[in-house]
Amino acid sequence: MKTNSRNTVMKLGKPSVSSEWFEEPPITFANGHEHIDPKVGIPLYGPASLGTSRHKNEVHIGFIGTGEGIEKAMRFYEACCDGVDGDDQHEPFPGCKADIGYRCELRMDDAFNEKITQIELSELLKIREGKQRFTETLELLVEKLRLITQEHEHPVDYVVVVVPPAIYDKCRVADYHQKDVGMVHRDLRRAFKARAMEYHKATQLIQERTMSADAVARDLDHKSERAWNLFNGLYFKVDGLPWGPAKLPPASCFVGVSFYRPLGSASTLRTSLVQAFDENGEGLVLRGHSFHWDEKKDGKTPHLTEEHAALLIDDVLTQYEKLRRQRPTRVVVHKSSRFDPAETSGFQSSLQKVSQCDLVALRPTSEIRLIRAGSYPALRGTSFNIADISFLYTTGYIPFLGRFPQGHVPSPLELADHIGDTSRSQLLREVLILTKMNWNSARMYGLMPITVRFSRLVGDILREVPEDATPHPKYKFYV
Repeated sequence: MKTNSRNTVMKLGKPSVSSEWFEEPPITFANGHEHIDPKVGIPLYGPASLGTSRHKNEVHIGFIGTGEGIEKAMRFYEACCDGVDGDDQHEPFPGCKADIGYRCELRMDDAFNEKITQIELSELLKIREGKQRFTETLELLVEKLRLITQEHEHPVDYVVVVVPPAIYDKCRVADYHQKDVGMVHRDLRRAFKARAMEYHKATQLIQERTMSADAVARDLDHKSERAWNLFNGLYFKVDGLPWGPAKLPPASCFVGVSFYRPLGSASTLRTSLVQAFDENGEGLVLRGHSFHWDEKKDGKTPHLTEEHAALLIDDVLTQYEKLRRQRPTRVVVHKSSRFDPAETSGFQSSLQKVSQCDLVALRPTSEIRLIRAGSYPALRGTSFNIADISFLYTTGYIPFLGRFPQGHVPSPLELADHIGDTSRSQLLREVLILTKMNWNSARMYGLMPITVRFSRLVGDILREVPEDATPHPKYKFYV
C-alpha cells in the first residue's frame, strides 16, 4: 500500500511472476554430431571443421622467448599432445594428434623459433623510464615476429610468445602522463596483438611460469584446464572451427556494439566497435566512427548519433554480404546499455534492408536473484519474468556436470531493453547458445554472449591500432 498527499490509500497491484528453464543447448562437431560439452564432443567426434578445407592436418608453431623459455614451452606442448589426466573437478585433456583430440599434428623445430638473448633482455632492463622500456620491449617482440614470418624458410601457422619473468614483471604495462590527454595506460599483450595483425599470423602470449609441469600450482589452473584452453585457442586461431552453435536460425547475424577511447585521445573522444557473428559462429570485428561524448554533459554511458548508428549497421551488412555472398535475413543487435531514441532510429533505418531485426540490451544484475531450495544455486538456463522485465541465469548449477563450477553466488542477466520482432523466450535461448561461443577456452558455459563478452578486450586492442590503419576484421586476431 501507498499513501498519497491527501492521505488516501492507494492499492498497488501485485506484479506477475513466471519462470521457465531452458535445456543446455547443444553445439555441433565433426560431421554434424552434437553434444552440449566441448570436452566431450571434441574427443568423441573431433572439431567441427574436421574434413573441411579449414582443417589443418599439421600446424607449424614458432616460438619467441629466451632459450630456457622456448625449451620449456616446447616440452609443455609436446606433453599435452600425449594427453593430460584430469580429476574430480577437471576433465582430462585427450591430447592432440592425427587421430585424437583436435585431429592434427603439431610441428615444432628450433628452425621456426626466434630467441630473446640475455644481452637483449639486460639492455631492456637497463632502461629506467617506463614508457621507453615498454616501447623498446614491444619493438623487440615485433621484430622477432617479423623475422619468424618473413625471413625464415619454414612458414609457420601460429606464433607463441613465451614472456620471460623479467619482461612480465618490468615491461608488461606502462603508465605515463601525456600532455592534453592525462594518464595513459598501455598493456604489452594488447599492443603486441595490434601490431601482429600486420603480419597476418595468429599469436598467443603466455607467461613462462605458466609452462609449469606440475599438475596443480597455487596460482595456476589445473594442467588439463590449461591444455584445453591453449589447444582450443590454437585450433581456432589457425582458422579451424572447434564447434559451432546448433539450431540458430539460418541467415542470422548477431551484432555486439560497444565503445572505447582511442589511445592518446582526449577524454571526450569515443569510437564504436562491432563484433558480428553469423549463425555458424563465424566472427568479424569492425571499427566504427569516432565521436565526442562528454560524461559531465551527456552522461556516463556513450550513445551513437542516428547517423553513426545507421552507418555502423551498413558496414556490418556490407561485410556480411562480402563474406557470405548473401545478405542476412535477420539481425539481432546486442548492447550492454539501453538504446536511446536516436540510436534506435538509426539502427532501424538501416535494418529496413532485412526481414527481421531486434535491438536487445543485456546487463548482469545483482539486484534480483532467485533463491532455490536446497544447497545449490539456480540452474544455468533458468529464466524468470517480473512483470515485463526478463532475467536469465547463464551461470549457475549445471546438471550435466553435477556441480556449480563458478564458485560464487551467480547473478542473472537482465533483458533491460528489447525492440523488435522476436519473442523474448527465443531471444533468451539464443543468448544461452551464444554464451558457449568463446573459443578462447573450452568451457561449455559463460556469463555473457560472445557478441559482448570480449568487447572491452577487443576495444583495448583496437585502441592500439592507428586511426589511419585498417584493423584486421578476423576475430582470431583479438583473442
